[in-house]
Amino acid sequence: MSLKSELHHYLNQGRTAVLWKLEGLSEYDARRPLTPTGTNLLGLVKHLAIVESGYFGGVFGRPYPKEALDPAEDEENSDMWATEAESMESVIDFYRHVQAHSDATIEALDLDAPGSVPWWPEERRAVTLHKILIHMATETHRHAGHADIVRELIDGAVGHRPGTSNLPDEDRDWWRNYVANLERIALRFK
Repeated sequence: MSLKSELHHYLNQGRTAVLWKLEGLSEYDARRPLTPTGTNLLGLVKHLAIVESGYFGGVFGRPYPKEALDPAEDEENSDMWATEAESMESVIDFYRHVQAHSDATIEALDLDAPGSVPWWPEERRAVTLHKILIHMATETHRHAGHADIVRELIDGAVGHRPGTSNLPDEDRDWWRNYVANLERIALRFK
């Protein structure tokens, strides 16, 4: 496997994990803000789609060809949540179209292909496809971790990919005792 294929593979693993976290959820659960900063699953997908469309689009002179779900300029943090007009299906479709466009960019360019990130400080703007593949794989996996926690808060579903929870296969009582033990230890440091 070439280095480019390997990096692309890791990006795809993160993409799959993020979208998997939405499977079987209602519009309400996909949108629910479950942290003090409003983190929600659909917002994470929208954010990743917008970010990826920029990094694998305009950065390499290959702008995303369709109208994006652009965040509203007058709404703070609007790339992190879906508006009432943006359905779960429309956000997922947007992300999949962005992925296809990004994949075409990745396929068309060599790892050392130059790009420029206009929103980065001038001294760091010059990049290569290699650097952006690493950046986006890392960004996607970071948000996949967020999505894993948010999904666990919704219905207890966990795991980093379908069929693999990556956690001990124990029953509810075991987990209750495990968490109680962690709390008991933490309280000793209060």
